[in-house]
This record gives sequence, C-alpha cells and structure tokens, in this order.
Amino acid sequence: MRVKNLLAAVLAVAALYSLPAFAIGEDEFLAPEDAFKYSVSADEKTLTVEWNATSGYYLYKKRFGIAAATPGVTVGEPVYPKAEIHKDEYFGEQEVFRGTFKVTAPLTGTAAGDKIALKLKWQGCADAGLCYPPSTWDATATVGAATTAATTTADALFAKAPAVSGDEDFLDPEVAFVLTADARSVNDILLNWRIADGYYLYKERIKVAPANDTKAIGAVVLPKGESHSDEYFGEQEVYRGSLDASFSVPPGSAKVTVSVTYQGCADAGLCYPPITKTLNISLDGAPATMASAATPAAGAYVSEQDSYAEKIKNGNLALVLLSFFGAGLLLAFTPCVLPMVPILSGIIAGGGENISTRRSFLLSIAYVLGMAFTYTAAGVAAGAIGQGFNLQATFNQPWIIAVFSLLFVVLAASMLGFFTIEMPGFIQTRLSSKSNEQQAGTYIGVGVMGALSALIVSACVAPPLIAALTVISQTGDVVRGGAALFVMSIGMGTPLLIVGASAGKLLPRAGAWMDTVKNLFGVLFLAVAAWMLARILPGWLGLLCWAVPAFVLAWVLWRARAKSAGGRATARALAVAAAIYGLAVLVGASQGGTNPLMPIPQLAAKQTHLEFKRIKTLADLEREVAAAKSAGHPVMLDFYADWCVSCIEMEHNTFTVKEVQDALAGAVLLQADVTKNDDDDQALLKHFGIFGPPTIAFYGADGVERRNFRVVGFMKAAEFAAVVRQAVAPATQPAP
Repeated sequence: MRVKNLLAAVLAVAALYSLPAFAIGEDEFLAPEDAFKYSVSADEKTLTVEWNATSGYYLYKKRFGIAAATPGVTVGEPVYPKAEIHKDEYFGEQEVFRGTFKVTAPLTGTAAGDKIALKLKWQGCADAGLCYPPSTWDATATVGAATTAATTTADALFAKAPAVSGDEDFLDPEVAFVLTADARSVNDILLNWRIADGYYLYKERIKVAPANDTKAIGAVVLPKGESHSDEYFGEQEVYRGSLDASFSVPPGSAKVTVSVTYQGCADAGLCYPPITKTLNISLDGAPATMASAATPAAGAYVSEQDSYAEKIKNGNLALVLLSFFGAGLLLAFTPCVLPMVPILSGIIAGGGENISTRRSFLLSIAYVLGMAFTYTAAGVAAGAIGQGFNLQATFNQPWIIAVFSLLFVVLAASMLGFFTIEMPGFIQTRLSSKSNEQQAGTYIGVGVMGALSALIVSACVAPPLIAALTVISQTGDVVRGGAALFVMSIGMGTPLLIVGASAGKLLPRAGAWMDTVKNLFGVLFLAVAAWMLARILPGWLGLLCWAVPAFVLAWVLWRARAKSAGGRATARALAVAAAIYGLAVLVGASQGGTNPLMPIPQLAAKQTHLEFKRIKTLADLEREVAAAKSAGHPVMLDFYADWCVSCIEMEHNTFTVKEVQDALAGAVLLQADVTKNDDDDQALLKHFGIFGPPTIAFYGADGVERRNFRVVGFMKAAEFAAVVRQAVAPATQPAP
C-alpha cells in the first residue's frame, strides 16, 4: 500500500510538531526559552527584536512573524538580515538564522513611554535532530526603552500538533493537492488545485514567482477563502475542494516558467511542509482572449475589440485593411477626432487669401500623413512595450496640454490680427530664391502639427486601436498590426482631406470677408485651447475658459463687414447670441457649473450619476471583488482618467441614462482613476492587459471576470445597457 510506504515520511514530518519525537534523552535538548533567547526594544517608529540562537540551533526565516496585540498599534513588514541556506531533510532548501541577529519592523500608533504587547511567531530546530513546533510567544516593550526579559506562555512553549497515529492513513501531498496550470490566453495563466476531502490549503502560503528567464509576472489573484482557526497561526483563510488562481504574463511570451509555493494540512492532524514546484507553461496555441468557465459558448457575445483582433490575426489582409479604413472613418466623427477639423482648417486659412485648391489639398495630405505615421509608430511602440505603457497618459500630462494650448492661443492671436507670425526679414531674403524649399518646409511644419494632434488631441482609446495594439503585443506581428493602424489613421484623416480639397474653393480669394474668415478660425483655435485646458483644470475653471472664445466670437461677428444690410444684421444677431452665451458661462462657472453645453447648472436637466467606489491598487480590487462575491453581487470596474474625453462622454451620456442604471442595480460599482499614471495605475493596467481608459470590466457573482464583455471606448447607452444585462445576468436576472 502506497500510504504505508509513506509512513516513515509522515512520522518524520510529525516530528516537526511534537517535542518528544526523536528525543534521545530529556537532557539532550534545550528548552525553547534557553535555545532561543530574545530582547525587544522600540522607539516611536521602529520595533527591534534581537534574537540569540544557541550554538547548534537555528531559526527558520519563513516561520517568523511579529504582530501587535495592543489596539491601535500596527507593526509593518519585518526587515531581516541576510540568512544562510540550510538543506532541510523535510522542507528542502530553507533560509535560516544562527547566532545573534536583529529583526526590525516599522511601528505606528505609538508614543514615547507607551507599553505595547506583541506576538512573536517562530519555529526552530536543533542540528542534532529535533524541530520545535511553531510557537507564539507573548512579549512586551516600552516605547523608547528596551526590555530584556522574554515573557512567554506555557501553552505557546509546549503546544504540540495533534498526534499522528502510525495507523492513520494520510495522502501523499501530490494526491492531496493536485496542481495544474493552463494558459487561458496569451496574457493569462490559470492555476488550479484539486484538494482532497478533509484537506485544505492556506491562502497566505500560496506564492507565485517568475523563474529562470521569465520576466516579471502579474500579482497572483486569489478568491476569498473560508475562515479557519489554526492552533499555531491563528485565524487563517483556507481553501477546500477546488481553488482557481490566476496571474498575467509578459506580452509576447512563448512560454513562462514560474515557481509555485503552497502549504496545506489534513483535518486529521497532519500539516505538510511547504511545497514548491517549478512549472513550465507553454503559450503556443493559446487564444488571444481568455477562455474560462466564465467565457460563453460559441455564438455568444464577443467584444468589438476581440472581434477586430481576430480579424487582424486570421482574416484576409485586404478585407482587414478595408474594415479598419471603415472603422477610421467612423472614428473621424467622434469627439476625440473632430477638433482636428478646425486645426487643419485654420492652417489652410492661414495660408493666405489666394491659396489654391491644390495647395490646400497638399497641406491636408501632409497633416494626415503626419498624423497617420505618428499614430502608427506610437501604436507599434506601445504594443511592443506592453500594457504597462500608457500612451494616452504620456502625452496628456498637464504641462504638455498647457504648452499645446498656449500654442493654439498664439496661433489664434495671429489669426485675429494681433501680430503676424513670420520669419525674420534676413532669413526671408535668403530664402526668397528658394520658394520650393519654403513650401517643403511648410509641409514639414504641417506634418509635425498633424503628428502632435495625433498624440495629444486625438489620443483616445477605441476598439480597433486596442485590437491592433493587442495583436502587436501578444503575437509580435508588427506588419499586420501596424498596417491596420496606418489604414485606420488614413480613414480618420479622410474627412480632413475632403476639408482640404474644398477649402481652396470655399475660402474667399480676396476682400474684407477673408479677414473675417481668418478671425473666425482664430476663434476656433481658442475653442480648441479651451477644450484641451478643460481636461486639466477644475470643472468650474475649465468651464470659464469657454467664455474667452465666446466673447471673442461676439467681437469678430459684431465688427464683420458684409455686402448687404441683411448679412450685417445676421452677423450682429449671432454676435449678441455669442455674448449671451459668454455671460451664461460666467454665471454658470460662478455657481459651480462644469458643462459648456449646459453652463448654468440650475437650468440643466437633473441627472442622476452613478456612485462609484474608488480603488487604487490591485489589492484594493481583490478585496472589493472578494467582498462582492461573498455578498453574491457582480462587479463593474471602470477605468477613468480626467484627460480621457471618452471617459467624460461615458460619464455624462451613458452612465446617467436610467436604462443603464437599472441594468447595474445589483452590481458593485468600482472605479480606478488612472489620471496620474503612477506605479499603482500602471500595475492595474498591466494586470488587466489594457492600454488605457475608457475600459470597463465586469466580474460575475462568482468573482471571475467576464473577459469577453469588456467595453473599450465610448458606447451609447442602449448598447451598453444590453452588454451589462448579459455580463451580470447570472447575479441579477435570468440570462437573456
């Protein structure tokens, strides 16, 4: 019988938890308080425990723990000195301490003179063959002074694990805890433990770390366990039956090698030593998107970005490019891209009174190509770097937005006639004979403006963009992914080419109206500057910026020259309307208004906004998802940023609709504000394998993400409500 063959090993493990086991004689081993002495000292910031292990004895690093038993006092993560490696017959390679050494930990919630109670966890062994059971000693320390007396409890000193009978059958750990690994997608690994009846695993003992040449991996995501009162470790979370854990892997990996450590026990009294396994997991053939128990069957809902990604990877290249051109055309009419129309129109209008159709069209081509090449290059770079790099945040930092807005203000002032932007006279003289080079320089300048517009003005997340970036990051196929990005950019720029081709015909060739037209484009530049500044300023101050183009527009229209009395009257009526709007903006800003479309909040329709709970870190997310799972609720997680135009559009036009709010009635609403793009924000983005907001993820009531229901970019209320109803259906209503 296999169990009988393991009897010797079982009894050996039992020795770790039973003082009399393997004792040759009562006097041959020291009592614990003699083998391991310590002293405790503390100041207002640091706790120090100095241990002294008698010669021939050692302490395990992994078995140490320090906790405060005084309410309001917190002991932080301990800092250990360098340990030595010890070959343990039962635990394998372990880090141990010998002789005298110090363990320090940050201390909060204390003041000088306070007396604090502590719990010191430890386990040690003698070289001669005895291992003491894991124990907890009570200790006290006075802040600002050291205590040298070790206060221990008899129960802690001589606590023994339940006796292991020689006739008791215990499973081999390979049978008690069956570990398997599976690549759910090219970005996600699922670990599963099948845990035998009567056995359990400790949550806090589960660790996953990269091994060999594998790069850093995402933090392991574990569900909430059940509460278990442990004789040695106190209240613990444990898992029984089956356990699923997951972690993300670096983009573009063909395989990953990880070291997985776990520890479990049997209810009958045996605790196994920590088990560490090295797993080599191949990602060849793994799907681009997650496939799990939470993923619907074939024919069910597939997100738009996943559909685009599948087309890029496996579709006919000509059809892929055609579909992405069409997607770009649709994106051209979104709030992210529309501001590029006045920018290009202003550039053309600034070309002079007699600009030809040909030249205006060539300027448009330079602008669109600058936008397309930069959009493609930046997208390929972001895809190659991976999801930890947030392209939007990089080019939407407040100082960049401020500088670019100032550029538009300067251009507007020039268009309004306050000054003329031109080269110094001596340079113009030298270049007068090189008009072709001057024109080439102009085209380069317009191309640069297109490149900057692509990165700053139109840097919005959309499903086709995310699909291309995902394919590049996961498969390394820069050709297909980059081609899709470039064609999409050309699609976005096609309306701009139409504007350029028509501007040469529509703009007046000469006369007073040309000055008015140029002034109006100056107003458009001011409006673009106000639109950009509203991303980084407080709501009311961002609204106040809109008063500037409003009053300037009123001034331009009031003084506009017209050939007829009717035209002059129309212009002045529009001037009065612009001035009234400017006054409404001033009043609205003074009353805390934020919406330029409805500047006076008291006159705006009452809207009910969703109430989100903000999270910052992956630990915050795990805690909230676990709590929702315990309560039987699904979760919606919204990735948001102040500079994200589509995020604000979702907030005002989608989340405020009653149909959406009704669909989310049973869900826990979480929001991750990644405006700062700091380390915590990047860790969250990388964990989910996303490139930026707006991205919305859904978790079922079982605590598992419904990966295929992710929403990227702006989505209208009716369509979004339909997605929500499917994503949270198991928890809130029958599936449709």
